[in-house]
Amino acid sequence: MNVLFLIGRIVFGGFFIWNGIHHFADMGQLTAYSRSKGIPAPGLAVAGTGILMLLGGLSILLGYQPVLGGWLLIIFLVPTAFKMHNFWAEKDPMVRMNQLHHFWKNIALSGGALLITFISSWPWSLQ
Repeated sequence: MNVLFLIGRIVFGGFFIWNGIHHFADMGQLTAYSRSKGIPAPGLAVAGTGILMLLGGLSILLGYQPVLGGWLLIIFLVPTAFKMHNFWAEKDPMVRMNQLHHFWKNIALSGGALLITFISSWPWSLQ
């Protein structure tokens, strides 16, 4: 079971590490998209959310302060779902469907992050 838990940590944490890196690698495009969604200080928001994803993902992957890491991801995921993926405001059916999927992806991932905050034993971790 410990091996499966470690694999889950690698996959879940790695997802956020990869996307956090993507935030910095594609800062210009993501800043422009954030600006189009009305995000104040969009460049700072992209950098800040990139940091939340990197720290949260690393925390879970390494098992170091995983409760804090889970909360960092929740702090990123829930507001992002509502502000960036507000499918209800889209007129185009294709865009609306795309945003709907992203919205529920973020909500589901936040549920997984919330579950992580309640795990008390982290085998093969840095804690």
